[in-house]
Amino acid sequence: MIKAILNGWSIMRGLPLAIALMILVQSIVQKDLTLGVVAGFLLLTAITNIGCCCSNACSVNLSNRKK
Repeated sequence: MIKAILNGWSIMRGLPLAIALMILVQSIVQKDLTLGVVAGFLLLTAITNIGCCCSNACSVNLSNRKK
């Protein structure tokens, strides 16, 4: 699990992490629990590399394309 967290970082994984950190800071400044929960979810998905935008789960398999 630690190897999966530390390896495979790219722009598409770092960008959601940066956005989640900005949202987390705003939730602390505004003392908003709901925004903090959203930031926590986004942090979890960015760090563990799960979700559609990070893990390339929505990519189209081009090898099955008819010629």
